[in-house]
Amino acid sequence: MFKLSGSDILKQLKFDLIGKDSYRGITFTYSWMANQFGHFGLGFIPTLLLYAGLNKLQMPAAQLWAAVIISGTWLCFETYNFLGPLLKFKSSKKVKLNADNGYTFSPAWGNVTFDTLTDLCFFWLGAFSASLTLAPTQTAWLVFGILIIALLYPCRYWYTTKIYLQAAQYPAQFRLSQWSFAIPDLYKSIVESYLQAEMGGQHLFILGSEKSGKTSLGIGIATELSIKHHSCYYTTAMKLFNLFFDPPGKKYPNCLWTWQNASVWVIDDINPGPPIKETIINMTTFKGILDNYTLNKENRRMIREKNIIWVMGSETPDSELYKTWLQMLAEFGVASQNIKTIYLGTP
Repeated sequence: MFKLSGSDILKQLKFDLIGKDSYRGITFTYSWMANQFGHFGLGFIPTLLLYAGLNKLQMPAAQLWAAVIISGTWLCFETYNFLGPLLKFKSSKKVKLNADNGYTFSPAWGNVTFDTLTDLCFFWLGAFSASLTLAPTQTAWLVFGILIIALLYPCRYWYTTKIYLQAAQYPAQFRLSQWSFAIPDLYKSIVESYLQAEMGGQHLFILGSEKSGKTSLGIGIATELSIKHHSCYYTTAMKLFNLFFDPPGKKYPNCLWTWQNASVWVIDDINPGPPIKETIINMTTFKGILDNYTLNKENRRMIREKNIIWVMGSETPDSELYKTWLQMLAEFGVASQNIKTIYLGTP
């Protein structure tokens, strides 16, 4: 399985800082750096403006107070912005903690908190950088140094996380908490268990008709795994058919990992479902193409050992067609307890 190395991170950083061109598009990593530079600027520029006003009032240590006031302002803003979704105001004017707040799947609040704290540190870094630019003080240098040290880990974590997200080749940015369809508690628990499952041989079938949310659910689950730094790979069934002919260990230019050494696959569009009634891809076709190049060995081993999210058309869990897919996995050596199914039905 693929593990991101320090050289991979430096290569991406070089690409973002030096090789950025308009025709290459915007990467997740470049967007993150631009976003944090914006936070830095929103701390730096207001501090300069506030200092100009305080200095006219002949306020002592105006450059330091300007940084403190701007930092405090952003702290209040981000606190309100963060707690807003968590707090529910009752008619009795009491405030109630409401972490779910209508979400089908609750956001990863720990991750959101870490993101908010990272943003705050960049706001504060900008504010105290402005203070040092205006008139250096020992206090400003101390705060500046603490913030630089405090940001070392968050910068590495978030930059690495963005690499895992962009290398997965998802068709859209979509977190699990954005998925807003109704789902029985049983299926909800299956999703939550899958997110905690060990890597290796865990299979999740997501069944449903058009507009049932099956693709977005699959992408949402895989996105959460990418954020946990698992190497994920999104593909459609038709594209995967071509990939089955790759020799073992084949590498692609500018790809950190391939379908072969990714930890998690999302196989989308395995039959479209209604209004198309015909079965376009059945188990026999899938297995025949899978076996065509590697003589029943390597590709079968990867199917058996990967965590795979299978996104299918509207085959119900009790349909004969769906059962043939389970039989195929059993033939490949996948234990029945490692196969879970979610049926989203028809919206």
